[in-house]
Amino acid sequence: MTITLTFSRPTVKTLDQELQAAFRRNDLRCVKRITALLALADGRTPETVMQRLGLGRSTIYAWLRAFLVDGIASLRPHQSPGRPAKLTPSQKQRLRELVAAGPEAAGYQTGCWTSALLQDLIHREFGQVYHVHYICELLRNLGFSYQKAHFVSDHLNAEYRQQWLQETWPALLQAARHTGALLLFGDEASFAQWGSLAYTWAPRGQQPVVKTGGKRKGYKVFGLIDYFSGRVFWQGHTGRFNAESYCAFLEEVLAQTTQPIILIQDGARYHTAAKTQACFAKHAARLTVAQLPSYSPDYNPIEHLWRNIKRHNTHNRYFPEFSDLTTAVETALQHFQQHPEEVKQLMGTYLDEVVTVAWAA
Repeated sequence: MTITLTFSRPTVKTLDQELQAAFRRNDLRCVKRITALLALADGRTPETVMQRLGLGRSTIYAWLRAFLVDGIASLRPHQSPGRPAKLTPSQKQRLRELVAAGPEAAGYQTGCWTSALLQDLIHREFGQVYHVHYICELLRNLGFSYQKAHFVSDHLNAEYRQQWLQETWPALLQAARHTGALLLFGDEASFAQWGSLAYTWAPRGQQPVVKTGGKRKGYKVFGLIDYFSGRVFWQGHTGRFNAESYCAFLEEVLAQTTQPIILIQDGARYHTAAKTQACFAKHAARLTVAQLPSYSPDYNPIEHLWRNIKRHNTHNRYFPEFSDLTTAVETALQHFQQHPEEVKQLMGTYLDEVVTVAWAA
């Protein structure tokens, strides 16, 4: 079938104006529609237009028929013919609040939202019935995502945590800048030879399988990262974490450096033991120690380093020999020692937010 179109100059001018308007509002479908019409009017065959724009024959003819019947009006944006929303904006806001508060606050005897539970909640609160398969899409549209929960200690002292952010941390940052000190966040991590599991992509219905020798042995690592430079200090350890091994690690760090050191640590027992306090006193001329608030690993950016190493180097991996595990961990640590800028990136947004507080203080 041969199509011959002839548009008047005013029609072509109007189509050009509509094309520019479609570009401005990022309406790519309308852009294609007008481009197809102009190409047909320019003598191009439907087959050429189909190949050039990636369209089907039925689509081109449908657009052409609509233009011949309704003219320019067929190109204008129009409201979706879909069904109106079941929930009003105020009801959706109320639903956000109910979901964010959790199922127990809504009267259910569980701590986990499911599609069926949310379906019941919506029917109970708003008298509307949604298919369970649509619930996930509805929740995503409301700004929710399906996530794994994490623990927060009920011993948290919110007042002390706030004081640490607003007073202690700014003072430590100022002192480190003033004295040229290394500002070191310290922590320890243990990597298990028997393995650790994590989420990964796999064919549907085929759960990933990871070998394990079941050997109850772990590789322990003392670590410190400098807030200013991202420099990493670490020491592997096969025994137990205790005051003696912790002090030996700090002695090694002190021997490798000449600047003053401000050490920020958590409240692990060997961090506050009498032998450790004696070590701190011995090096008081160079070493200043500050304690993080209790149960506040989120205030220690070295946690990001540990998580990264486990995610990329030990999760879902089989270590038949202990040396295989230590090699994997040490290779990762050596990489970060050589690339301190990556450590800075791993510190996360927490420190950026805290710096804002520090400079405002």
